[in-house]
Amino acid sequence: MANNNAKTHTKSKKAQSSQMQILQSGIVDITHGSGFCAVEPLNLYGCHFGDNCFVGPFVEIQNEVTIGHNCRIQSHSFICSLSIIGDNCFIGHSVAFVNDLFREGKPSADKNKWRGASVGNNVSIGSNATILPVKICDNVVIGAGTVVTKDITKSGIYAGNPAKKIRDL
Repeated sequence: MANNNAKTHTKSKKAQSSQMQILQSGIVDITHGSGFCAVEPLNLYGCHFGDNCFVGPFVEIQNEVTIGHNCRIQSHSFICSLSIIGDNCFIGHSVAFVNDLFREGKPSADKNKWRGASVGNNVSIGSNATILPVKICDNVVIGAGTVVTKDITKSGIYAGNPAKKIRDL
């Protein structure tokens, strides 16, 4: 019934002919520098972390993500494939990165149509922010609940939906 990463469970008596598969969360094929710390449960797979990074519980970071040195990823955040996060960044609780814009009205099965976000150095992103596939320059603060839909090219503090610069740093 159970192997290293999966368990099979039988549904109710009415649906005994169909089965479901439950995969265990964990850490698979990651690379990291010194001083890496992660709190389980979480899903990290195929991603890279620089030195002195912290990842809180209930975080998912997908493959082909690069996170720089001295970064902190708080609980319940989701960083999707192809995203790049610079050095000295803070990602607050429940931040969601998006790599598919649903241009066809549904999720794209074609990975070539996905785009990752690029976050510069010294960027702090507040809790519950949503980051679409954009570029965020160095020295930026993104307020809690902000939705970043376009590139941010000037340092400062941004908030709102869509994100707007509210003041210089």
